[in-house]
Amino acid sequence: MALLARLRLQSFHLLLRRHHLNFSTSPLSSTSKTRVALSLLKTETNPEKILEICRSASLTPEANIDRIAFSVAIDKLAKSNNFSYIDEFLTELRTSRPDLRTEQFAAHSIVLFGKAGMIDHAIRLFKEYHEKNQNGVVLSSGPVKLLNSLLFSCILAKKYDEVKRVFVNFTKSYTIEPSLDTYNTVIQAFSEGGSSSSCYSVLNEMDKKGVKPNATTFGNLIAGFYKEEKFEDVGKVLKMMEEDYGINAGIDIYNIRIRSLCKLKRSKEAEALLGGCIARGVKPKAVTYRYLIFGFCKEGNLEGAKSLFKSMVNRGCIPDYYCYSTLIYFLSKGRDFESAYRICKESMEKKLVPNFPTMKMLVEGLASSGNVEKAKELIGEIKEKFSKNVDLWNEVEAGLPQ
Repeated sequence: MALLARLRLQSFHLLLRRHHLNFSTSPLSSTSKTRVALSLLKTETNPEKILEICRSASLTPEANIDRIAFSVAIDKLAKSNNFSYIDEFLTELRTSRPDLRTEQFAAHSIVLFGKAGMIDHAIRLFKEYHEKNQNGVVLSSGPVKLLNSLLFSCILAKKYDEVKRVFVNFTKSYTIEPSLDTYNTVIQAFSEGGSSSSCYSVLNEMDKKGVKPNATTFGNLIAGFYKEEKFEDVGKVLKMMEEDYGINAGIDIYNIRIRSLCKLKRSKEAEALLGGCIARGVKPKAVTYRYLIFGFCKEGNLEGAKSLFKSMVNRGCIPDYYCYSTLIYFLSKGRDFESAYRICKESMEKKLVPNFPTMKMLVEGLASSGNVEKAKELIGEIKEKFSKNVDLWNEVEAGLPQ
């Protein structure tokens, strides 16, 4: 095993050399290896090399950045229909690495199978670990954790009917007592799958079992009813939440309602809801305004979006990257290049630079409208502050009117 690990590390370093990345001869930290792995995974298409990159980085689900790397790798393999490699890789990790023979990695593997649409494999793994538990290997939090992962796996695969089957059959067959997370996941599935009314029966079961719903429970349900445009049910759920369960609508509930209304192209109603939120003393977040700005822009109301952005800043809410990039993109698309330029300059001062396509659209738009100097100024600032895509920006600059 030690020899195999050394060979893999050497292979990893060879991959680094092949991709012209700098590294030290001293051992890389786990985080550094994962960052390099992520960089390699973004461009790699060969399934065998994708697996070797992951093996060499010695990924573990305990670290968030490693979970991201796992997700990227599985997603790339699934999109290229290399499902056998996914099964091979996850099975190999569970059997060859003692540190991954854990309930946590089993739960993570179940979710990854769902992400790849491999629900049959997720179910097989759940049953495998449950049988171990039956044979006396007691899992740290019981099989409910794996059940919750399996339910979520079905949601990722958009197998909403399978959620109901797994929930009903597995809780009985394996004598599993559902937790709050279990019920919340089932409600999320019904809501996303267009069967929000079925959630009332889930709430009734929760009451019988003495499991108290939380804001997440009602947030999922509200989102579902908005999606189905059942506005009376939205009001019913809000009243039930506050009067029957004593849960006040916080900013997370308001964000769900605002986002849902914007998706339905009812952004003016969402803006009115923001006013009610502020009047009740609930402080909006950057994401609140982001949903509204996106909604107004999608409906072609760029003046309204600009007004919201100004109101956001005046209220002391700091715009995030997505607020800036969304507004710059839609203003550029709507040929309001002066406003886009002004907001872009502000975002760049905060080192928040929209992606290359958005910036390219703005730069070329400025040049086409007679503001070549401003276009070149932006390119110069980008190349000075950020080394990424310098060659691409040189090409863009060369194509501008002289």
